[in-house]
Amino acid sequence: MLVSLAWLGPSILAAIDALAQQRIWGQPLNVLGALFTSIDWFLYALLTPGVFVLARRWPIARPHLASRVFLHVAFSIVFSAAWAGAGTILKMLLQPNSMQQGVGKFAVSWFFTTLPFGCAVYLAMVGVEHAIRYFTEARERDLQLARLSEQLTSARLAALKAQLNPHFLFNSLNTITVLMREGDTVSATLVMEQLSDVLRLTLSRTQENEVTLEEELDLVRQYLAVERARFPDRLRPEFVIAPDTVYAAVPSFGVQHLMENALRHGIAKRSDAGRITVSSRRDGDMLEITVKDDGPGTTASAAQLPGHGLANTRERLRTLYGERASLEVIPAAGAGTIARLRIPFHEVPLAGPPDANA
Repeated sequence: MLVSLAWLGPSILAAIDALAQQRIWGQPLNVLGALFTSIDWFLYALLTPGVFVLARRWPIARPHLASRVFLHVAFSIVFSAAWAGAGTILKMLLQPNSMQQGVGKFAVSWFFTTLPFGCAVYLAMVGVEHAIRYFTEARERDLQLARLSEQLTSARLAALKAQLNPHFLFNSLNTITVLMREGDTVSATLVMEQLSDVLRLTLSRTQENEVTLEEELDLVRQYLAVERARFPDRLRPEFVIAPDTVYAAVPSFGVQHLMENALRHGIAKRSDAGRITVSSRRDGDMLEITVKDDGPGTTASAAQLPGHGLANTRERLRTLYGERASLEVIPAAGAGTIARLRIPFHEVPLAGPPDANA
């Protein structure tokens, strides 16, 4: 451990100081005495790993701040006793003739003499351990935020690619062309506006990892509006959204990916009309979002295939919410597929009203 090795510097300097003092005051050189002077720092090095273990096991943090401080003060006294005991043993080994007053008296005397400094060293080591741990955790949080930003960028690009792929654009533009040839300029204009809304909502998303469910559903509705223009008799979307979930935080593009998956692997494979139902509800401290289609259905193993595009969504869920979040894709009763997303419930803070004095 680097902190233990750091004690080597003071130990060497202590030995040099002892030898220098002997020479300055005309005393005969006593190498063993000088070595014993530096032994204290070696003892610190040996005891430091144990201090770090205690600090990691019982960190000084809320909500146990007061009790942990008291606990480590008690540990510091034990540390001083261990230091004095180990020093007494080394004194007996290096200078056995110096124990004329008795080993017990020497140990007790050393304990009380070094108690203030020993406690200070122990508590300083606890502070060093906490500082190292906080620095490591802060660096890990920075790395996690960097991964989240990269994943969000990838998700945005994936959503944009899905919406701007040549097949999607060709079909959308072809729908507009057909409507124009048929003289239905009103419908053609509507489709162009809906396509513009899809692009605007996609490109206007910021680097935020979460948006409100309401914002996410706006993107989903605009995307479905363009798809419904292509085959209005085949796609029947339905939204069953609980009022208390409208401002709940959801992963950006998360529900939209589930909708794309249901459309591509469910409704698109039907020759007749199909229905996609998006529902949300609050279950205690969890938010549950369900996307159900009545397509040909799938199996749990098939839903894990890369073509279903769910791997990135699951990875983002793990990064954002840890093990509390889940995404399962299961066959629906009768026919179709259900994608059920569960994440911890919390709301996105609403922006305050603009300052009238601004």
